[in-house]
Amino acid sequence: MKSCTSISGGRTSAYLAANYPTDYNVFSLVRTEDPNCKFPDEKLRQAVEDRIQKPFIGTLEDDLIIHTIFDLEQHLGREISWVSGISYDEVVTTKGGWLPNKLHRYCTTEMKLTPMFYWWAETIGEPVRMQIGFRANEGRRAKNMQKRFNANGLLEFKATFGKNARGQNKWEMVEWQKPSFPLIDNGIFKDEIQAYWDRQNVRFAPFNNCVGCFHRNPIFLRKMAEEHPEKMEWFAKQEERERKGQWRSDVKYRDIIKAKLQMELSFDDFSDCDSGYCGL
Repeated sequence: MKSCTSISGGRTSAYLAANYPTDYNVFSLVRTEDPNCKFPDEKLRQAVEDRIQKPFIGTLEDDLIIHTIFDLEQHLGREISWVSGISYDEVVTTKGGWLPNKLHRYCTTEMKLTPMFYWWAETIGEPVRMQIGFRANEGRRAKNMQKRFNANGLLEFKATFGKNARGQNKWEMVEWQKPSFPLIDNGIFKDEIQAYWDRQNVRFAPFNNCVGCFHRNPIFLRKMAEEHPEKMEWFAKQEERERKGQWRSDVKYRDIIKAKLQMELSFDDFSDCDSGYCGL
């Protein structure tokens, strides 16, 4: 069975790729078509387009994630496979019928899993051992993923391949990966990962995942509005258009942006859980 590492852009999955080499490394980029969120480095923006073979205006994650993946390639001494699905703008316009939320987290499927699956289908085409960056204290997350294994101990993905005679999508359940958790198996915790990257020349954002991820708590999102105002504005505007629902059931993003903080906050005041740390 061939092996692959899913790279999110954070320190943990990058540590996994650096210390537990696999046949392939793959990174899925979240894109936006909003010119207000344009990635500022034109040369690097073109380099991204060359990798994903799609237009790249900007990302709704921290811009630093682009530097992270290029830095990591230099650190690993090998190329990372970049993939990208439809833009987040198209996801909220054409998928689901309502905005993604904690109960309907289809954004991850559309922008992370789907492009990775079709890359796998074209590049590998047989079940692969997929390394997942769960740390030693995250055994519960691994067990939850294992609950979704089929009778053969593999994860399946519902995918469409072409059309039938009536012009409808032909859907199949495809066995494609067997997740493995080297950091859990080898007792690797966050402090060891942090110490490793403190000695290396790879740039990382304080937190990865989308800037306006609905898993993040409102106070954290208010901080993100200070750091990334154009990107948080994108999230607020989606709720103000003719769409169903909100990102969060308890508060609208416009109210989060307008809220006045009672104290000065830094990213050190938040944990992985506060930041919406959820992985794939």
